[in-house]
Amino acid sequence: MRSVSLKTARMLGALWGPVALSLLLIEALYKLVPIAWEALQMPLTLGHWVALGLWVAFMGFTEGYRGFQKAFSPRFAARARWLRDHGAPLQLFLSPLFCMGIFGTTRKRKIVAWALTVGIVCLVITIRLLPQPWRGIIDAGVVVGLSWGLTSLVWFSVLALGADRSVADPEVV
Repeated sequence: MRSVSLKTARMLGALWGPVALSLLLIEALYKLVPIAWEALQMPLTLGHWVALGLWVAFMGFTEGYRGFQKAFSPRFAARARWLRDHGAPLQLFLSPLFCMGIFGTTRKRKIVAWALTVGIVCLVITIRLLPQPWRGIIDAGVVVGLSWGLTSLVWFSVLALGADRSVADPEVV
């Protein structure tokens, strides 16, 4: 009986990571889409449209493809899978942070995770100060990157937890 409850706890903890981060990304998208849409409703100059096109392409490639699809999402899902198979109670409870690499990983990965988290918070605070349409233009690119990221996070989590496919090195120490 104990092994069944441990197995269930591990599966719930493993699911908690991707579900929590997905909800966080959905909340961010819910807040950013109206700001980006507002900018697109304004009379934009050619310079605004060029900036918008370049920024959306840049964010799709760097944040969506390179950041999420090629690096973060596969590792996040691999760490969720590791939790499903080996997770301790604290790791399961803090699954979203564990899967993000905030703890329980290599020194380099922790530094990268913390630096990205702090950097993103600083950027969010700074971008909020920009006037429209520039804030909306920046947010439009972020919406593209986060949408791509959410899609890749769900995809790799399904592969790791549902299809039971190894998707990356979980870098657990």
